[in-house]
Amino acid sequence: MKKLILFIFLLASVSVSAQKKHFDLSNALIIGQMDRDDDRYSIEVSLTELFNTNGVKAMPSLNVLKRGESGEKLAEDSLKQLVAAKGFDTYVLVSVRGYDRKFRQRESSEPLDTALSVGQLYPIYSPDIVSVTFEFLFYRNGEYIGSDLVKCGNISDRESVLKRLRKKARKRLLKKWKK
Repeated sequence: MKKLILFIFLLASVSVSAQKKHFDLSNALIIGQMDRDDDRYSIEVSLTELFNTNGVKAMPSLNVLKRGESGEKLAEDSLKQLVAAKGFDTYVLVSVRGYDRKFRQRESSEPLDTALSVGQLYPIYSPDIVSVTFEFLFYRNGEYIGSDLVKCGNISDRESVLKRLRKKARKRLLKKWKK
């Protein structure tokens, strides 16, 4: 019985320590994976401003891509070199995971090229929803380093989604993502 309790305690402590992993962000290229251009623009600009004001050098992917181009273009070597020349080695992919449910973090990782090519079905706001969950995928030098979920509840319109995302992402940035 003591061994069982000790095993459960060790398992719980390993689980907690795995959840407290820091991403050590010092720079980030913010990539909004939304189908609608206005949603993508809003997310990228809001998060870039948030990261910059909290000591993480950030740039939206819209500064690298031409208007209307998809994030898939960032997988090309020429754009990777351009981004690296500007001093960015970390890519932060932001997407809407879904509405009104509890989601678990990803356990498996996919290559950056694959993650950039994934399309998104959900806009950041839809009528008759009360919460939206955003997924953040972190890649450094093309390698997956982790993911995180940010749930924004009690929303009533598009502006309230953005306001709550900035508030919750700021807390997450300071506690978990930043050095």
